[in-house]
Amino acid sequence: MTKLLPQIKSPADLQTLSDEQLQNLTQEIRDELVRVMTARPAHFASNLGVVELCLALHLTYDFSKDRLIWDTGHQVYPHKLVTGRYDQFHTIRTRGGLMGFPHPGESPYDLFMTGHAGCSVSTASGLKAGDDLLGHTENQSVAVIGDGALPSGIVFEALNNIGGMGQNVLVILNDNKMSICPRTGGLADYLDTCRMTGFYQGGKRRLNQMLNAIPVVGSMAQSALEHCRDGLKAFFKDGMLFEELGFRYFGPIDGHDLPGMRRMLANLKTQKGPLLLHVFTNKGHGVAQAAEDPVTYHTPPVFEEVGPNRHVVAFRKGGAKGYTDSISFALHEAMQNDPKVAVITAAMCQGNKLEKVREDFPDRFFDVGICESHAVAFAAGMAKSGMRPVVDIYSTFLQRSFDQIFQEVCLQNLPVVFTMDRAGLTGPDGPTHHGVFDIPYMRLFPNMVSMAPGDETDVAPMLNFALKHNTPTSLRYPKTSLEKVERTNPPTPIELGKAEVISTGEDGCFIAFGTLLSNCVAAAKKLKAEGLNVGVINARFVKPLDKDTILKAIEGSPVVVTVEEGTIEGGFGSAVLEAANAAGGAERTARGGRSERRQAGGRDPSASCRRSARRVTKIRARAPASGRKTAQAPPASRKKTSLALGLGSVL
Repeated sequence: MTKLLPQIKSPADLQTLSDEQLQNLTQEIRDELVRVMTARPAHFASNLGVVELCLALHLTYDFSKDRLIWDTGHQVYPHKLVTGRYDQFHTIRTRGGLMGFPHPGESPYDLFMTGHAGCSVSTASGLKAGDDLLGHTENQSVAVIGDGALPSGIVFEALNNIGGMGQNVLVILNDNKMSICPRTGGLADYLDTCRMTGFYQGGKRRLNQMLNAIPVVGSMAQSALEHCRDGLKAFFKDGMLFEELGFRYFGPIDGHDLPGMRRMLANLKTQKGPLLLHVFTNKGHGVAQAAEDPVTYHTPPVFEEVGPNRHVVAFRKGGAKGYTDSISFALHEAMQNDPKVAVITAAMCQGNKLEKVREDFPDRFFDVGICESHAVAFAAGMAKSGMRPVVDIYSTFLQRSFDQIFQEVCLQNLPVVFTMDRAGLTGPDGPTHHGVFDIPYMRLFPNMVSMAPGDETDVAPMLNFALKHNTPTSLRYPKTSLEKVERTNPPTPIELGKAEVISTGEDGCFIAFGTLLSNCVAAAKKLKAEGLNVGVINARFVKPLDKDTILKAIEGSPVVVTVEEGTIEGGFGSAVLEAANAAGGAERTARGGRSERRQAGGRDPSASCRRSARRVTKIRARAPASGRKTAQAPPASRKKTSLALGLGSVL
């Protein structure tokens, strides 16, 4: 039988398919999702669960002019497959290939890069407002939001505003009882009340049909019937939360019944005002193992072997332990040793590998859902009471709590510890998930201590230091394998604002902030073989900066190269340049980030050191003699050299 999926060049092609062909297409899409998983890790269970919903939407609306926002965007794979990207789908989550989230640069059907949860309802509302003001009132606006993203504060801000405006917006609540891990909180309990027995649902449908058949005479009878309807909805509970916010609530309906969803959406398309459609889906639908264990199959390892009926026979063996493992282990030890230590995360228990913490210390582990602002303010309250809270969140997601870090933690000078996973480039997850902005914004906050381990040796001592320190502290670490740097002497203890000198050299110095320390050590070794003796410093702290050690290196070296995984502007290199400029030594400092190959998942210290060697040689030839002060030089004569090893040109 000829495959259907390769023939779908645009959503318009779906209209030519029969009901039977559409059912076959749902299976082809799931087969394609499995095929991708045999090549590389990708978001899996969430995409299996929205296949029918995706097709129903594209069969009902014309999203070449209507508006569609997926939230969160990792469930967008079926959407990509039916919007003209099947031929490129094998490249998803690879360098130069399709992004694993919506990307406006790929297709006009992708309106926003929705890599962070909760913003779909706001943006869909804004799109509708803009279309109306520009005279395109016929355009429909649809937001698909998962129940895991629903508790985000911005969602209720948007629902409240849309309800107040009476705006023509459809919000589809994709309820699969999951975020990455099972959803938590009172709102999750409320949604569970909507998951009723078939008898109960059937009785409600028959009652609705009876009420709809009652003739209405005059406004008084109409009003009485509406009050009767509202009273019955309150009795049945489901939907009243949204009705009170000004939305007309429909559902729940089966999200895997494609004909039923098409009928419902066709009806809703003719309705006016704020609408909310509650859709039940099963995360992992179509692959039995994924449906039974959607947490593991959210982003599982590569499939080594797949049997009949999409049965996953074996995973590809994983690599070495990473910094996430090391932090998780250190947190567990800290909680064993100190009953005041508590861990707070925002729907990232699995991603941050906190399962053992959750199991062994359930009374001191708090998963607040996708509510980062609440997580930080909650931690501030705990710290004020005398606890030692650790907020363990990806760097990119912690940005969502910027104001709470400032107002509730730093202004109050409370001892909250921020452990920021995925700091730096995150490779296949793309620009929505790069954790490259935390160094600049953590530097801004009063009372904040900001640090990064140079290697595995620093991790546990750095966390223990943070838990004993009496001001806010932040610790950033990347998604990469653990490494240990060779030291000729035992590692120096972690002290506030103190760097560690790994080696010294009269020809220059690398100063690394974070786990690129190993690259610097490798580069220094290669340079030594080429006749250049370059030292290496493990900075450990960006705030407070170890000015004594760093300025001594600048004063005594022809060139100093700062190396970090973050933005050039406002980052560690900027902190060093600020200190050097104040001391009059900025002209011999260059900056670098992780090499371009790191974005593709590899490290290439040899390439880095070749570039460094050429740069060092050039600067050395024109630099002042080692140790010669430059503070007397007029500002106009000071030159800031630049050594960007790939990162600066990317961001």
